[in-house]
Amino acid sequence: MKLWAGRFQKETDTLVNDFNSSISFDARLYREDIQGSMAHAAMLGRQGIIEPDEAEKIIKTLGEILADIEAGKVAFSVDNEDIHMNIETLLTQRIGATGKRLHTARSRNDQVAVDIRLYLKKEIVQIRKMVLDLMAVLVKKAEENKQSFMPGYTHLQRAQPTTFAHYMMAYANMLRRDVTRLEDCLERMDEMPLGSGALAGTTYPIDRDSVARELGFARITQNSLDGVSDRDFAIEFLSACATMMMHLSRFSEEIILWCSWEFKFVELDDAYSTGSSIMPQKKNPDVAELVRGKTGRVYGDLVTLLTVMKSLPLAYNKDMQEDKEPLFDAIDTVKQCLPVFAAMVDTMTVLPKNMAKAASGGFINATDCADYLVKKGMPFRDAYMVVGRLVNACIQMGETLDTLALKDFRAISDKFEADIYQALELKTCVNERKVPGGPSEQAVEQQIAYIQRFLAEHQP
Repeated sequence: MKLWAGRFQKETDTLVNDFNSSISFDARLYREDIQGSMAHAAMLGRQGIIEPDEAEKIIKTLGEILADIEAGKVAFSVDNEDIHMNIETLLTQRIGATGKRLHTARSRNDQVAVDIRLYLKKEIVQIRKMVLDLMAVLVKKAEENKQSFMPGYTHLQRAQPTTFAHYMMAYANMLRRDVTRLEDCLERMDEMPLGSGALAGTTYPIDRDSVARELGFARITQNSLDGVSDRDFAIEFLSACATMMMHLSRFSEEIILWCSWEFKFVELDDAYSTGSSIMPQKKNPDVAELVRGKTGRVYGDLVTLLTVMKSLPLAYNKDMQEDKEPLFDAIDTVKQCLPVFAAMVDTMTVLPKNMAKAASGGFINATDCADYLVKKGMPFRDAYMVVGRLVNACIQMGETLDTLALKDFRAISDKFEADIYQALELKTCVNERKVPGGPSEQAVEQQIAYIQRFLAEHQP
């Protein structure tokens, strides 16, 4: 018999039972559900709402149920619909009428709300640690490649020279913001909804603040309707995950390009690559491709929950049962991607000679050539036009700015002197860009130090 069957004259149809049940996916909330129930029972006993010895019996038995679940001794039933009713049924089976007192001053609506918050709080801490670990890998790669010159791109066209270290710090800073988004999300969801009841609180003299403290929440929710009816904290979490996966996807795209023969800037470790069933020469960047693909899953999880919530009137609606699967899927996907991505980056070999060769072509030092003229007193727009004429002349003659004869420079502007060649060297172009945030070794060292301080301050 259903725990809520008193009002009904018929048993639930089997099809409805299966359709209505969430135990197949919310079973993973068993620990949080028991944790919340223990804190609730303890409070009921302290407040004299149930007898203290009954509260103790409930807490003791819930602990035994938890141990049995983790030992694989419990089989959950679809008939009991969800994890909350499954555990309450087990409790009642073991201690009889005393078990039925647990749900006093509580609804499944505030029960599921607290379970999800407890679960997400734990998962955010774990995901945050994984992101920090990836950032540490990027710092390591940056420290090793401060003088590994490479092209920087706009529109996927060679634009200006930079270094591999500078590139790594770009992604490290993206991930830094991802960490802070997760932390912000955690701070906002750190509110305890138990005591909201179904939607209007309870007439019992409960102590919500003590339950919040026992469960490790910073505070209680301030409105009972809001406490049970919104999932904005879950949407915010999924948004943070989607943004982080977007960063990983962009990085994956670059790695896929870089390890192709057209670029050959990096070589992926054999342990983080796959081969072809028919082409023996192939070494495929499957890890990066899968991360890129799984980004779409996390986007879908976010859109799913936004769509579920978009038209729901207050307070709880059964639609909200659909909040868990996208949450769990995003969590599982992100936790799968982050460690393998970090290991792939950590083990890949950087090929500085190939990067430097690419950076030496495509007139990548054209802006520096214009800056040379500006430093000689020419207005930038005039310098821009002069260098444009130089580039056109180089193309006509089959030369580059680096190989063009001084007389050809001077034919277009007499401000060019022999020192132009030093100004156009990759090392000069990069290391003269000492402005904070730039690619020079000095500037990158500052960026590395900044990220290292962030890592030290944000370790669990």
